[in-house]
Amino acid sequence: MFTGIIEEVGIVSRIQRSGSSSFIEIQAKKVLEDVHLGDSIAVNGVCLTVTHFGSGLFRADVMNETLSRSSLGSLTSGSPVNLERAMAAGGRFGGHIVSGHIDGTGTVTDIRNDGIAVWYTITTSPQILHYIVEKGSVAIDGISLTVAKVTDTSFSVSIIPHTASQTILGTKKSGDTVNLENDIIGKYVEKLMKPAEAEKVSGITMDFLAKNGF
Repeated sequence: MFTGIIEEVGIVSRIQRSGSSSFIEIQAKKVLEDVHLGDSIAVNGVCLTVTHFGSGLFRADVMNETLSRSSLGSLTSGSPVNLERAMAAGGRFGGHIVSGHIDGTGTVTDIRNDGIAVWYTITTSPQILHYIVEKGSVAIDGISLTVAKVTDTSFSVSIIPHTASQTILGTKKSGDTVNLENDIIGKYVEKLMKPAEAEKVSGITMDFLAKNGF
């Protein structure tokens, strides 16, 4: 589990795509301080498993499914990426519950300044917008952010200078693709409510029919 608080921006040093052994190597510092094989590190919001690490870098295998369904497939050598280690027991919970299993992608369609803040508008699918609510949480490239506005086709967030400078969001341009993960609590609540809805008993009973002359 992650919290959406980015620890550092790493740099992709190598990425290999093939039918059977795709992997990504990333230069980093902070997330390597206590790294072990098998650890989880979120890369632009995608949970990856460390399969090798050395001085100043780590490697993670990447399934073709992950490359095709996230923005990781567009990364190249030299690309900056947001990095976060899995949350340690007893650690501060600064963001919201982030699983590292993205729901899909969105496209940056507008960026505008508002005093010290910067507004980003993201266009995405109805399936993702279904779970996005104003003042709720969303993870954009692994960054825990508060939704400021929602429309039928997009949502907007407003970020402070610290977020822009400490993550890759500040480098995004209109037309760029970002990874999106909805608040998992909303998805669980919807899932839990479905059996109850399916078991609703009809208001038409034998007594009702008898009282109404049937």
